[in-house]
Amino acid sequence: MVSARVWKTAGMAACLGTVAFLMTLFPGPSLTAALRGLSIWWDILFPALLPFFVIAELMLGFGLVHFFGALLDPMMRPLFRVPGIGGFVMAMGFASGYPVGAKLTAQLWEQRFVNRDEGERLVAFTTTSDPIFLIGAVSVGFFHDVGLAVILAVAHYGSGIVLGLLMRFHGGKTQTAAVEIGSGRFLLWRAMQAMHQARLRDGRSFGEMLRDALQSSLKLILVVGGLVVFFCVVLEVLTKSHIMNGLYLGIDAVLQLVAFPPELSQAIVNGLFEVTLGAKSAAGAGVHLTIMSKVAIAAFILSWSGLSVHAQVVSLLSRTDLRYGPFVIARLLHGLMAAALIFVLWRPLSSAGSAFAAAVPAFSPADGFYPALPFLYSISGLLFAGCMGVIGILFLLYRCFRPLIRGRH
Repeated sequence: MVSARVWKTAGMAACLGTVAFLMTLFPGPSLTAALRGLSIWWDILFPALLPFFVIAELMLGFGLVHFFGALLDPMMRPLFRVPGIGGFVMAMGFASGYPVGAKLTAQLWEQRFVNRDEGERLVAFTTTSDPIFLIGAVSVGFFHDVGLAVILAVAHYGSGIVLGLLMRFHGGKTQTAAVEIGSGRFLLWRAMQAMHQARLRDGRSFGEMLRDALQSSLKLILVVGGLVVFFCVVLEVLTKSHIMNGLYLGIDAVLQLVAFPPELSQAIVNGLFEVTLGAKSAAGAGVHLTIMSKVAIAAFILSWSGLSVHAQVVSLLSRTDLRYGPFVIARLLHGLMAAALIFVLWRPLSSAGSAFAAAVPAFSPADGFYPALPFLYSISGLLFAGCMGVIGILFLLYRCFRPLIRGRH
């Protein structure tokens, strides 16, 4: 056991030493890649993530997590085998993007609202892209077609929900206790009492809470930016040194096996490391390739989320006992399901995409995200509310079909 750890440490040291040597060998490309990663962070990730980091912290402090926990507990436990608080994490993760789901899950674990199995289930299917990135960066910025956002969103978030239903079979049967709620006839009133009690236990003034939220959010957004820059540089020096050629050949073989254009192998390899670079490469692949195959690869990359996001999640979960293995398997499964859904939903959702494109205010990627942010923030709010509605619909379906399933057994 000790020797295995020694070899693991030696392997990591060798990898880091190789990257450091390649950075000195290719200083110009390394600097260019670092600036490109910094631009991605400042232009896309900073305005898209920071407001939601702060809002999530404030909602935790005000007890809104306990409100949703009490309200959704009867639905989330039979559907996803997580406490009702997981419904809030799911909605915030979908609306805010990675790594908000992992951040909230880690905080819930520290407060003993979820155990290890529940936390691993929760972080597996709540680590998704946010609609700001999906619409503004991928659909408009890379593919220059806002109508593609409909099929990308349905494939990405729909497969995420399916993944959550599959993850209910992960782990043991132990469950954490439900959130304590007050007395009352109506569930909504009891949920409001639970929120008020949580607010009293927190005890901080609004000013203190806002200060703490800003401090922790700025710290996290800097970590996100640092990891994006780091993986941009790593990918660049590995490409310049031709070390990636072997990985390209392997991906080419897999793509040919499943009848995919091998020209998309570079996009997949880029996406394995960093989601923004991968999605951009997929959109800019050969002009002779079908748009459907490019979008399918982009959906895979968005759902896999890149090693940069994986590193963010691992750093957030480092203080918990949640394991990385179930997360990486879930990311791969999410990516494969999202790519498959693109081919299934392409024709049925084409008219919906055209209608969405006609309803969206015109904005150009050349103008940056800032003119479109008010619209994109409203989409995030609608997605948060839509997640709550989907949970309710799934629970009604569960209640309808549960007698039939039990009757067969």
